[in-house]
Amino acid sequence: MTTLADLLADNTGLSGEAADHLQTVVAEWQLLADLSFADFLLWVPVDEGEGDFVCVAQARPTTAPTAHPEDVVGTRFTVADHPQLARAMREVRICREEEPHWYRDLPMRREAVPVKFGDDVIAVLSRETNLASPRVPSPLEIAYLGSAADLCQMVADGTFPSPDANTDVHTSPRVGDGLIRLDQSGTVVFASPNGLSAYHRMGHESDLLGTRLAPLTRSLIRDPFDATEVAHRILDALDGKPGSRTEVDSRRGAVVLFRALPLRPAGRAAGALVLVRDVTEVKRRDRALLSKDATIREIHHRVKNNLQTVAALLRLQSRRTPSPEARQALSESVRRVSSIAMVHEALSMSVDERVDLDKLLDNVLPMVGEVATAESQVTLSRTGSFGVVVAEIATPLVMVVAELVQNAVGHAFANGRPGRVEIVVERSARWLDVLVRDDGKGLPPGFSLERADGLGLQIARTLVESELRGSLSLRAVREDGTTLDGAAGAGRRAAGTEAALRIPLSRRL
Repeated sequence: MTTLADLLADNTGLSGEAADHLQTVVAEWQLLADLSFADFLLWVPVDEGEGDFVCVAQARPTTAPTAHPEDVVGTRFTVADHPQLARAMREVRICREEEPHWYRDLPMRREAVPVKFGDDVIAVLSRETNLASPRVPSPLEIAYLGSAADLCQMVADGTFPSPDANTDVHTSPRVGDGLIRLDQSGTVVFASPNGLSAYHRMGHESDLLGTRLAPLTRSLIRDPFDATEVAHRILDALDGKPGSRTEVDSRRGAVVLFRALPLRPAGRAAGALVLVRDVTEVKRRDRALLSKDATIREIHHRVKNNLQTVAALLRLQSRRTPSPEARQALSESVRRVSSIAMVHEALSMSVDERVDLDKLLDNVLPMVGEVATAESQVTLSRTGSFGVVVAEIATPLVMVVAELVQNAVGHAFANGRPGRVEIVVERSARWLDVLVRDDGKGLPPGFSLERADGLGLQIARTLVESELRGSLSLRAVREDGTTLDGAAGAGRRAAGTEAALRIPLSRRL
């Protein structure tokens, strides 16, 4: 099945940050679909097309009949097919068709919502409502549609989803679980039946309309610290700050999830949405899964401890070995084992088997420098971000980068002369490109990566080909900054060496 990352990589030249923002939009947009009683399609302009758009993701509402029972992902439209898409991108505003659009004998209303990221519009959301089943404008529908309009405007403003939000939307409450809308003062102006039921389970006997929600919620929660935390999350949402999912135990024994969302369309304070879900029964079933997750993290923790013990034993052996060559080999083994231990330490603290590679390499690379700086003054620096990667590639990628840096530090600077090693990282929706560049003596005459007998380069080549399914090359850097691949650049006047690593990411994120 083609993923969003694959479609973005195949059809656009979006940066990694822009692609990540669209992933966040898709993670959040079930909320928009349910509040709008409408399907949402994500369209991106095609690089090669003359104004063409391709659909890269689709969401159907759980609150109304879908307008698209078939899969629309991969469909390509021209400007003539859906002129509002180009218009929304050009005018940076929500555009709506004046007349209903007929699609396979179904009347639908189509609106185009520009997706703003920074100062640019990078995609368009198409909100498509099935008009075949007339709806009664009940208070619930009016409240839902009003909230959806505010959130869609925030998408066009570039303020929703917020890049600062730290929430797992996959486990957060949804619209059908319970929705409460607050005005600017924090007073409840609408509460869905399920939202009211959740508060009844917590111990609130009367209606919620006209109630100040933050102090009421604080009074219903057992733990005073949790009560203060939830109240602050609600008040922060009223102040325009994004909130995360919070789970609390009420005084009556019910377990409830809360999430507060600020509403600030066009920068104007419009209150907040509070999503609530009674998870008392679900919590009991989740305990077994939580126990399994804790067991996996404990395994990573024990592996890390065992690897640290191995590293300590190798370090002791190195101190007792009279041969300088043996001590050097043991020191490099200590570094390699310690690098793997750090990956398992990061995984032991992760809840989703994903690793922040920037933080991890910032801890690993100083160990590489320690091996060399006793004899030379080498400066290490990094430009760009590796981002978060799955556990599958974390260990081999850390090992490869460390080996390339170690190779540069250990071989580029003869007789202890000072130098600089720079790591340059570029990440897109499909690729992670890493350059390890030094200003040392360059490649030796007749150098070939395939015939290189150094252990570090052999380890790096093996991991790149077998684990990362990527490519690795070494090339000389001339004084004018240009590069020459492999042996072609060896022996010429060089200003250093550049190792180029490229690995695919699109099916691993």
